[in-house]
Amino acid sequence: MKLKKLMAALLLFACIGGQSFAQGAYVPSEENLRSRAEFADMKFGIFLHWGLYSMFAQGEWYLQNSGTHHAEYAKSADAFYPHRFDAKQWVEAFKDAGAKYVCFTSRHHEGFSMWKTDASTYNIVEATPFGRDVIAELADACHSADMRLHLYYSHLDWTREDYPAGRTGLKTGKDPKKADWKHYYDFMNQQLTELLTRYGKIGAIWFDGYWDHDSDSIPFDWQLRPQYDLIHRLQPACLIGNNHHEAIKDGEDIQIFERDLPGENTAGFVDKAAEVSRLPLETCQTMNGMWGYKVKDLNYKSVEDIVHLLINTSGKGANLLLNIGPQPNGELPAIALERLKGVGKWLREYGETIYGTTAGDVLPQSWGAMTRKGTVQYVHLTDNATAGTTLTLPLKGKVKTATVFTTGEKVPFKQTKEGTLTLTIPHHTPTIDYVLVLK
Repeated sequence: MKLKKLMAALLLFACIGGQSFAQGAYVPSEENLRSRAEFADMKFGIFLHWGLYSMFAQGEWYLQNSGTHHAEYAKSADAFYPHRFDAKQWVEAFKDAGAKYVCFTSRHHEGFSMWKTDASTYNIVEATPFGRDVIAELADACHSADMRLHLYYSHLDWTREDYPAGRTGLKTGKDPKKADWKHYYDFMNQQLTELLTRYGKIGAIWFDGYWDHDSDSIPFDWQLRPQYDLIHRLQPACLIGNNHHEAIKDGEDIQIFERDLPGENTAGFVDKAAEVSRLPLETCQTMNGMWGYKVKDLNYKSVEDIVHLLINTSGKGANLLLNIGPQPNGELPAIALERLKGVGKWLREYGETIYGTTAGDVLPQSWGAMTRKGTVQYVHLTDNATAGTTLTLPLKGKVKTATVFTTGEKVPFKQTKEGTLTLTIPHHTPTIDYVLVLK
């Protein structure tokens, strides 16, 4: 979809579709609409879950799952020294993999800030011997490489006494009598202001933790809209997404799906999986089994699995945000880097069929998926069993030509007056993805 048409559609949706009709409903700026359109074209980003939890090598929920007292857990900061961290090397690896943006955990549920914040001394500069501002270095590397930077920010906190613990948090030794929502809310907004005024252009704020006090729990007002308004005032083009697993809320710019394609609920997080908005979509998924580093988790997806995931996500009109958990020494796992190289190699050849596309006429099927760019549709055949067979597709327009993407070879086809297309798939050697081009 052309930029002007997409921006017009997004503006119409913000005004009348899926949003509140209450006075003062959020209307995105032109800068924001442009940012949304750019984001929707990117299709592939890298998610990074990194914090003190990497030292325990048990995943990002170690503090909560282990029942460790938060004060004892905090002592680990004195030993956190990721001496092999090199933001430039990270970004170079992501760029070589074909990723267009990075989303980094500025502060996860453990409450540790990965930048020099004035709101708390519990941060990587003041509480660790490392003493370096990771977000500052990552922001510099991203801006220099023309890589868009998004920042994950946790709404919940297992460490701070002023956070009103909901479904989680009391196992870590916090005193519920010390909860002070106003104080905690001001703390969050101070931190968000720092992130949006100190590190240059930020592409998006990616919230998580809403589900700790979701609509199924005791009524709780997260005061999202005022917080969203603060972000949009500081950086109008900054997009806001919230991993709340519910229908989008007033003020949000993108819709997030965790471990699922839009409209699906295989992971069990989305109660109303069919409620897919017309906002730009993103699905986040792990490269192995965990978000944060886990030393025993070597169950990494293959290059073929990742490519197929990217194809199916694009076939739903969404972006894939693929997660890596950096090691405590600051390095990215070697297996993750190897997988990224393979994905990058594939994208250098087939990126045209992914970047800047929308969903094709047929949503992902067992044989593969379709993507669209203008009047061209790409048929991604990820099941090699389709070679030498016929494939029937219910299309919305008339096909003039059908060819093989890599060779230009013509593909025999028949199409009914109603648009149903039958393709005769050429015999071919097994491959990760066999792409046909329909014009």
